[in-house]
Amino acid sequence: MIKKLLSRFGFEKRADGDNYWENWQALRSGPVNDKTAQSVSAVYACTSAISETIASLPLHLYERDDARTKAKDHSLYGVLHDIANPHQTALEFREWMMACVLLKGNAYARIERGWDGQVTALHPIHPDRVSILRTATGLIYEYSDHKGTVHKLLQDEVFHLKHRAGDDVLMGVSPIQASRETIELSIAERDHGNATFSNGTRLSGILKFPQHLKPEQRTGLKTSWDSQYSGGANAGKTAILDQGVEYQTISMSLEDAEWIEARKFSVIEVCRLFRVRL
Repeated sequence: MIKKLLSRFGFEKRADGDNYWENWQALRSGPVNDKTAQSVSAVYACTSAISETIASLPLHLYERDDARTKAKDHSLYGVLHDIANPHQTALEFREWMMACVLLKGNAYARIERGWDGQVTALHPIHPDRVSILRTATGLIYEYSDHKGTVHKLLQDEVFHLKHRAGDDVLMGVSPIQASRETIELSIAERDHGNATFSNGTRLSGILKFPQHLKPEQRTGLKTSWDSQYSGGANAGKTAILDQGVEYQTISMSLEDAEWIEARKFSVIEVCRLFRVRL
């Protein structure tokens, strides 16, 4: 997937033996999950825009009559509109649930009921702590709390909000899970840019010497070169080479690679995942 997207921008191996783009996957920073995905600004922005918008929408409970009367005396009205639980307002709860749906594909909350069976609170449960068990009598939601104690809840004791169902109709699939290669490419592009600018906005090159160097000479020369010419603080400095030494760039520049255009395309791809218009 990554190679196909790179080829669309003309990132191909050059005839002179440059294999920089073949080593693109070496820039990977690890698996793609909700935490690493949010390090991409486009993912974070899309998640915030959707979850905050949904949370800010008015949510009222109405009575079944022709006058469309708000059921303010009902216990569920306060849970949905004012305070969801002792630790979250209704707005914070809805924002958290929506963010879990987008990043994890599923959001769970334990339903607390009063003596009359009416809902009095909704307590969020982290999706990573929940597993669903199928039984002959229905679904069982099993989760562990912060102390490690395992709890089991019946289906009517859990509020389960999910994204589009995948192969398992009981579980939702988030945009990140559905197209992790797109997020992975965006992370790789960002890390590539960070590495490039950290090395003085120049990609790799080689120093040519007319004579043979000993191992300790190679090590000392590399340390000296990096300390004088690598890094953003050294950008723009003029390198002084003597004794017939030549410097030759072996990788394409940022302009040749159209790195900026690739970054823009990644933002568009992420927005497509979350159906957010630019």
